[in-house]
Amino acid sequence: QVQLVESGGGLVQAGGSLRLSCAASGRSFSNYGMGWFRQGPGKEREFVAAESWSGASIYYLDSVKDRFTISRDNPKNTVYLQMNSLKPEDTAVYYCAADRLGYASRDWKDYDYWGQGTQVTVSS
Repeated sequence: QVQLVESGGGLVQAGGSLRLSCAASGRSFSNYGMGWFRQGPGKEREFVAAESWSGASIYYLDSVKDRFTISRDNPKNTVYLQMNSLKPEDTAVYYCAADRLGYASRDWKDYDYWGQGTQVTVSS
């Protein structure tokens, strides 16, 4: 069993930056594919970014591709989402997720473990 705990959310003005962290329990973190998803008010859960276990595959939602960066620190069992040039439409609860098979998937159904989410609010 893996537990994921996100942190780093908050209120920021448009154009600002935040760095989300997701700390994982367990010994197999380096084998997991990791993803970030978000769910805005009244919206469906949306893929944001994902990185495979090796880091060889990284994918982004088109609208965040030049602004967000996913990265992982395996010794610290942590994955990050650096978010720059934030926009009001980025407002959402952000979730990290882990895939036991190690892939970087855009499909939330491929993930086995989820965090509780962290709120990101971008004011205009």
